[in-house]
Amino acid sequence: MRKCIILVLCICLGKAGLAQQDSTQIYLRFPTLPPFSITNIADSTKFTRDDLPKRKAIIIIIFDPDCEHCQQETKALTANINLFKKAQIIMASSQAHQFIKKFYSDHKIADHPNIVMGRDPSDFFVTFYKVLSFPAIFLYDKKGNFVKAFDSHVPVQKIAEFL
Repeated sequence: MRKCIILVLCICLGKAGLAQQDSTQIYLRFPTLPPFSITNIADSTKFTRDDLPKRKAIIIIIFDPDCEHCQQETKALTANINLFKKAQIIMASSQAHQFIKKFYSDHKIADHPNIVMGRDPSDFFVTFYKVLSFPAIFLYDKKGNFVKAFDSHVPVQKIAEFL
């Protein structure tokens, strides 16, 4: 009897050890806008999911100020900002404040009230989305449900198609 119990335990433990873990991206398993907190570059205040306007599509862009693709994407985005007037854009980077601030100034982000640029010192977005390259772009509809992800540079017209 004792051998049977030990055998059953060993089989159960063996199966548990060999079980595959769910490799689905976190943002796909939880397809709603995640709770986040970034430091707004414009005024050094905290900006969270609760500060987002209601009933607006959300575009999250994780970028690196030194990335050429990020610079090109931002230029295209600001040049075609009229495509995104019904969306709130969150641009986040984990780089040092002074580098993000320079990027903010160089690209005249203050001229675009629907863009919030912030510092993500905890790398929440990079971890949550498992970002491998910049810019990484994630779209949510006006109900806060995930719509589409883009990895690296993408034409802004293609982003606008999904809003």
